[in-house]
Amino acid sequence: MGKLKTFYIELENSKGVFLAGQTINGKLVIELNAEMKMREIRCTFKGLAYVHWSESETTGTGSNRRTETIDYTASENYFNQTVPVFGRGMGMGDKNCLPPGQHVYPFSFQLPPNLPSSFEGGIGYVRYTIKGTIDKPWKFDHTTKRPFTVIASLDLNSQPTAARSEQNQNSKYLCCLCCKSGPITGMLKLDRLGYVPGEAIAFNAEVQNMTNRVCGIHAKLYMTTLFRTLKKSKTTTSEVAKVVYQDVQPGETEIWSGGRLVIPPLPPSFLEGCRIIDLNYYFELIVDPSGPAIDLHVPLLVIIGTIPLQTVVQQYQTQYGVPATEQPTLPPSDTATSDPPMVGAAPMSLPPPTYSECVFGKTNIREEGDSEYTRGEMNFAPAYVYYHDLSKQPQFN
Repeated sequence: MGKLKTFYIELENSKGVFLAGQTINGKLVIELNAEMKMREIRCTFKGLAYVHWSESETTGTGSNRRTETIDYTASENYFNQTVPVFGRGMGMGDKNCLPPGQHVYPFSFQLPPNLPSSFEGGIGYVRYTIKGTIDKPWKFDHTTKRPFTVIASLDLNSQPTAARSEQNQNSKYLCCLCCKSGPITGMLKLDRLGYVPGEAIAFNAEVQNMTNRVCGIHAKLYMTTLFRTLKKSKTTTSEVAKVVYQDVQPGETEIWSGGRLVIPPLPPSFLEGCRIIDLNYYFELIVDPSGPAIDLHVPLLVIIGTIPLQTVVQQYQTQYGVPATEQPTLPPSDTATSDPPMVGAAPMSLPPPTYSECVFGKTNIREEGDSEYTRGEMNFAPAYVYYHDLSKQPQFN
């Protein structure tokens, strides 16, 4: 058995969700089976955005033709600060020793303002971590890691298009050998474009099928992510959720009235504060003809925020008889049982949101500098706001 029994980071806010500018309070906990010599114990607070992907490119001609791998990389550093809690950094010199038993070292760190929201996107991320290090002379260091979530507030009431109704229509013809069928036409209508996780996107759609094929119908919410480097950009698409409707038969028209799709926990649109990653969301009607054919797509750009529209809150109050009061004062964010308050919210009498793991699930956050011996959370998913009560909102008008 080694000398180090346990080594972990514990946050006073057990949910590990913070707003930019808030203070992170916690402690580094070490338990030793035997005495251990060390230079110091420290915490490193790190926030950065990083993008990286590789592509194979062929250059030259003939015998000079060759294929090489090109790496595209970009990064932004938001903070990288080390806070000593024991030993050299506390003025105790390089030769320090801890006896067996448990040792607890409190720490505190104030986040800078205007940070972008946490995001994990495969070839790019915005990531915030705390790393604990036991710096040992002439031996490998012991390290432990604790990721946490930062949420940037996006108030839908500040977005000019969020409360606006919108519709889109598209059509296409199917070709089979020398014959061209009648068109497929799809129409999608939303009574607004701004939503928060937990709300349902209420929509109406209509599909006219003038072909001789059966057509499937569904609607989906998807996220597009633009990753930027100095030399090149790359866009990826991820499906968030979808709902399926009945088929439309040849020569018929289907009216999809009162459709609903509940929005799961997601990062807010735009990823404001980050210059190398951009997020957008689209809600789309899709018509899928049977047989070989390209689907018909009817998209609308929507905004996913963290603070709901005041008109939506008022609808909720009216429907459920909730009195219109000022938003209650929430307990401090550094208590273990509380969620961080959503600053900048308009007055509303909704219960505060919960904070739920991102719908895309966990990802491995092992980075350069993390060894196989690094302890802590190496699989992590950011947690985002989720308004359970708003899923009861009224149907499409």
